[in-house]
Amino acid sequence: MRKIAVLTSGGDAPGMNAAIRAVTRYAIEQGLEIYGVERGYTGLINNKIFQMNRRSVSDIIQRGGTILKTSRCEEFIQKDYRQIAAENLEAYGIEGLVVIGGDGSFRGAKDLFVDFGVKTIGIPGTIDNDLSYTDFTLGFDTTVNTVLSAINNLRDTMTSHDRVCIIEVMGRKCGDIALYAGIGGGAESILVPELPFDEKELVRKIKTNQRIGKTSDIIVLAEGVCKAEALKQKLKDGGVTGSIKTTTLGYIQRGGTPSMQDRLLAAEFGIRAVNLLIEGKGGRVVGIRNNQIVDDDISEALAMPRKFNEELYKYALTLGK
Repeated sequence: MRKIAVLTSGGDAPGMNAAIRAVTRYAIEQGLEIYGVERGYTGLINNKIFQMNRRSVSDIIQRGGTILKTSRCEEFIQKDYRQIAAENLEAYGIEGLVVIGGDGSFRGAKDLFVDFGVKTIGIPGTIDNDLSYTDFTLGFDTTVNTVLSAINNLRDTMTSHDRVCIIEVMGRKCGDIALYAGIGGGAESILVPELPFDEKELVRKIKTNQRIGKTSDIIVLAEGVCKAEALKQKLKDGGVTGSIKTTTLGYIQRGGTPSMQDRLLAAEFGIRAVNLLIEGKGGRVVGIRNNQIVDDDISEALAMPRKFNEELYKYALTLGK
């Protein structure tokens, strides 16, 4: 293998730039030519492909977002468009493609490999941490720390005014951001889409806290459960008195300087991805399990059922009392 390319697809995540840097510099060190693709699969279809060198990735390791830009490409679902993408890669003599993104990006990588034989390697880049085969995805740690900082700041105000605060966080149908940030921030309640919650019990808990003189009550709400304003109304309808404030953190969770953990994962994921291509392998994804860098068949990885850490959630309930 002489030439490989790298792209970022789907939602951006802190650490993507660090992964681009690792892939680029390690590939060059191994004697490969490395190409960047702008705006994910859209750029692959539109032939937005350019050669990169060491300087192309200077001064990006500390930056959030992605210098290659990203997009969500609905057209890539269609085989005709994937064929155009495969032909564009072939025209450059590119034999391997590193795809940094989430489950949708991986499905595109799988189809390119299965339908056209393009050797694809996936690096899990998504803040949601919703890929089952890996313990952690690139960007998750930074996002949790961003949410944790917000909880710390909001706690100060809620305590000063004796208020309940509902903090809505991202994650789609995965509650990991809420769970990890909630535990780290000492939240009284954490609501996740994986597990049902009892509205009456939540109301009872808040009333009990108010009765015993607890001056603030932080509820971390995963977006897959409901909207913060809808939960606020349910609490009021249930009889919670006093001031209830809502904060939806939104896209602030996606940006910012990647943490040390995400920079380290980016380096390790990038190196493993390039090595797999050098070995002539494709249709695989890299990840981390039990603190070890691993790689799996992409179809098997996407088919793995998601397991929510219910034991950790039980600990959160205990510590939030």
